[in-house]
Amino acid sequence: MPNEELTERVLRLLEQARYVSLATTSSQGSPWVSVLEYAWFARPLRLVFGSPAQSLHSRHIAERLQVAGALFTAGGGPELDVDAIDGAQFSGRCRELSGEDLLAHHRPYYEKLFSEEEERARWMLPSSSLRHPAAHRLYLIEVDRLWLVDTRTWEEDRVERRVEVPLTGL
Repeated sequence: MPNEELTERVLRLLEQARYVSLATTSSQGSPWVSVLEYAWFARPLRLVFGSPAQSLHSRHIAERLQVAGALFTAGGGPELDVDAIDGAQFSGRCRELSGEDLLAHHRPYYEKLFSEEEERARWMLPSSSLRHPAAHRLYLIEVDRLWLVDTRTWEEDRVERRVEVPLTGL
């Protein structure tokens, strides 16, 4: 599959999958998966999400920066439509945003989540409410590897495959 086609699929998936399943682990190795709403940013590929600082995944991130995640979309009908299914897995490093990084991502994050100004005004927390000692934070995932579901031969052999996508175009 050409890199341009892979890049187009990733961009479409990032736009259509409103939630990411984020996997974290504690310093003792206990796993956890959270489903989180996110906004994405390109060059380099980054995902931003908001979360309470005391949530389990936030505490894991404070202990270990390495995370993994999955994005998934499916057709809306009851029948299996392989062409309507798409998904990706990724790995990366995650950290709490602070200082200039928080200011740089704060408004763009809310603009991506809420395109309507009225809705954005209703839900947007001020940046001061996203700093210690406040309860909520913004987190940034810097994606270092990404794989798409490769459905080209699934109908023939029912074997799930992944194809790694070069991050240079993202």
